Amino acid sequence: MSTSNEKITKKMLQSIAKTFCVAHQHDDDARIAQSLVYNAGRLAWRMRENGVSTRQKTSVSDVVTEADEAAEFFVSHVLRTLRPDDGILGEEGASQASKSGKTWVIDPVDGTYNFASGSDYWCSALALVTGDPSAPETVHLGAVHRPAMGYTWFGGPEIPTTRDGQEVADIEDADAARVCLGTYIHPTWINDDTLLGCWRRVASTFATVRMLGAGSVDLASVADGTLGCWMQHSVKDWDWLPGKALVEAAGGVTAEVPAGGVVWKIAGPKTAVAQMTEALTC
Repeated sequence: MSTSNEKITKKMLQSIAKTFCVAHQHDDDARIAQSLVYNAGRLAWRMRENGVSTRQKTSVSDVVTEADEAAEFFVSHVLRTLRPDDGILGEEGASQASKSGKTWVIDPVDGTYNFASGSDYWCSALALVTGDPSAPETVHLGAVHRPAMGYTWFGGPEIPTTRDGQEVADIEDADAARVCLGTYIHPTWINDDTLLGCWRRVASTFATVRMLGAGSVDLASVADGTLGCWMQHSVKDWDWLPGKALVEAAGGVTAEVPAGGVVWKIAGPKTAVAQMTEALTC
């Protein structure tokens, strides 16, 4: 950890969180969620400007920085104060059992490899669910903030998806062949012929394919119409739930499809999702 960021982490985070709590103590969940991802993203951005240390988790492309950890600390500290009965599940280990039945699912920096490499394609993301996050009864809301663009997406079952407060257009139904697929497959899976065959069958049905490296930005882009569909296998709850809420609130469809020994998460217009499902399971 760099000296400057160590000072930020140890001396400032609790103070920043306390100030946030005072300012937002009377806010509802929607306002808190949007403000949290905005502030978490901006915190990570500022820390990167000062220089951050990076360490590997499971592979050279699966990394964590001190900014991830600081942003998650900030978000979880606020939620423990403002929503003490709610559960917490964070990518970097933040955890609290739920007394209310609700759980906040936190991805402090989604697209950390991009973030650590200096790319602008990353975000902070958050979802609120009822029930087990791995199979929630309800996904109440999703919030995603992409600092480089200044965008904050927000939506849920009773909240039409917005980007920076402006409601996005409803996702228009479309065939896969007419839209772009946002996707990802790790190089270690490319030698698995069964799994790669599933991926190929889907990808080959689309007009074009993009691999950009931040699932929540991808899904938010599906929600606002700048990306057609999305697909990835073995997706963690924090990489899926915020974007799932946004896509569904924009009139799109999401699905979880077992194929090739894994479960694929897919999202997009109704017809294209049905075509993707068929391609995966044929």
